[in-house]
Amino acid sequence: MSRFLPLTIRFINGGSMVVSSIADARKALEGSWKNKEAPDYLAASRLVDDAIAGICRPAVAFAAFKKAAAQQGLLKPVDPSAALSMLDQISSRDRKKPPG
Repeated sequence: MSRFLPLTIRFINGGSMVVSSIADARKALEGSWKNKEAPDYLAASRLVDDAIAGICRPAVAFAAFKKAAAQQGLLKPVDPSAALSMLDQISSRDRKKPPG
């Protein structure tokens, strides 16, 4: 199955897991969510099952999973990578230099 950029999910019971595949998303959907009757949760669950069955593109199912997790406040914020932080520092120094 396809792999995606990892998401860290923090369940309402305090547990957490990293989700980077459709199989991971299926497992995460079985965890403690705020509202398993929410339309976005139900859509994500259906699409993840469809992706596992091969009748839905994994990217569509993963996007639905991410949306449902975000709407329920389960996505852990991602810190920028070390490389991106270094690029930001270099860029900010370049903007501070006077032209010359």
